[in-house]
Amino acid sequence: MFTTFKNAARQAEVLSQALFFSYRLEGFLSPFLARLDELLDRRLVYTFQNLCRALVRHRSRSTGLLLSELGGVVLSPDKAPAGTKRLSNLLRSKKWSAQLITDYLSQEAQTYVEQLLEAERELPLLLWDESVQEKCESLQSEGLCAVRSVKAKRQLRIKKGYYDPPTREPVHVPGFRWVGLLCCGLWQAPRIARFAWWSSRGKEATSLEQVKLTLLLWARQTFGQAVLHVFDRGYASSKWLGLLLGRHDRFLLRWPSRYKLVDGRGLLKNAYRFSVGRKATSSRVVRDMVRKITYRRSLLWQPCLHPDYDQPLTLLICRPGKKGRQPWYLLTSEEVRSDRQAWRLVFAYARRWQVEQAFRFNKSEMGMESCRLWFWSSRMKLLQVVTLVYAFLLSLLDKELREAVSHLLRQGCHRTGKRCRKTPTPLYRIRLALANLWNLLYLSLQTPG
Repeated sequence: MFTTFKNAARQAEVLSQALFFSYRLEGFLSPFLARLDELLDRRLVYTFQNLCRALVRHRSRSTGLLLSELGGVVLSPDKAPAGTKRLSNLLRSKKWSAQLITDYLSQEAQTYVEQLLEAERELPLLLWDESVQEKCESLQSEGLCAVRSVKAKRQLRIKKGYYDPPTREPVHVPGFRWVGLLCCGLWQAPRIARFAWWSSRGKEATSLEQVKLTLLLWARQTFGQAVLHVFDRGYASSKWLGLLLGRHDRFLLRWPSRYKLVDGRGLLKNAYRFSVGRKATSSRVVRDMVRKITYRRSLLWQPCLHPDYDQPLTLLICRPGKKGRQPWYLLTSEEVRSDRQAWRLVFAYARRWQVEQAFRFNKSEMGMESCRLWFWSSRMKLLQVVTLVYAFLLSLLDKELREAVSHLLRQGCHRTGKRCRKTPTPLYRIRLALANLWNLLYLSLQTPG
């Protein structure tokens, strides 16, 4: 009797957790569903809600976005064709577009930035980066263009004790290009600002310069001067710098060491020569959360100018404490008067790793590269729905939900290893725990009695 009661009590606790986060998803989607209800039939709105829940429940990198697979999750395995038809009707409907989700996420990002401005010690950051979605087996889908394969580059990397790879040249495969923008603070979890996919071929052909300019104009209109734009070395060019300086945008840009700048004496020299013969003004022991190591970094900063513009800039040089690693050369429009302000900008650039993790999570965990829709508009709708679900998962990292998420992980994805317990943002485990609990909830609802 005691064992049965204990199991029943535990089952009730697990189902209550599943219902709690299910209601949390409904609350997150409710403002957008209210807009969608004005455009679509009620049945399609219900299908949209079930699709978002199915994207969490169905975990597969190779088949995560196949409509034939999702149809069986939306309804049931024996009704997979009917579920696939409903999803197809939703994505083919001309009464709504992917821009509807983009606008909704933009408003959420704007609200998030306003909250960061009200918080103490926070600095709103807008992280920029680029990636690709590889479709090696595809040939006929609309908008396919040549992209440099990151998978091939990783697999062709020489391993000690093995033969040299057959080629050292870049490998290009069919795919789509991708630009991602994330909002985050120095101490707060990130939020989706905007994901944009583009192609250099087909009816929707455009260029990277045009896409970046469109996103920059959108960021100015949405956030104004409230955010600090954080860029990697791929954005280091005179033309892009001129666009930022022309409207006095706040930015933090990693500058290549061989690109030239003008020092305080008016001499034109490479960035790495700014630190030659100069001692660091301060040093700190920092924790590398990616490599899980602690080491000391030193810092020095110096005012400078770009050869083509007269606006004052500051070059931050952050030296690593270990041999074999290159220093960070960070060019910023922010005014720096003390080492404390300089370190704050260095830590802001370190947060740029969040957008890299976003690309990785959506490719590996959400299965974005498994999308096999033919038409460009339908594909954009499905990818934006996945982005909306990813935004919901990021919202679960709020500090107010820390206790509930901890309980969720114990119930749905219990692990005893130290590595899992010490993970600061276990987004992969959160998604797995939700999938496990919601599948149990679905089975309990389907079981008679």
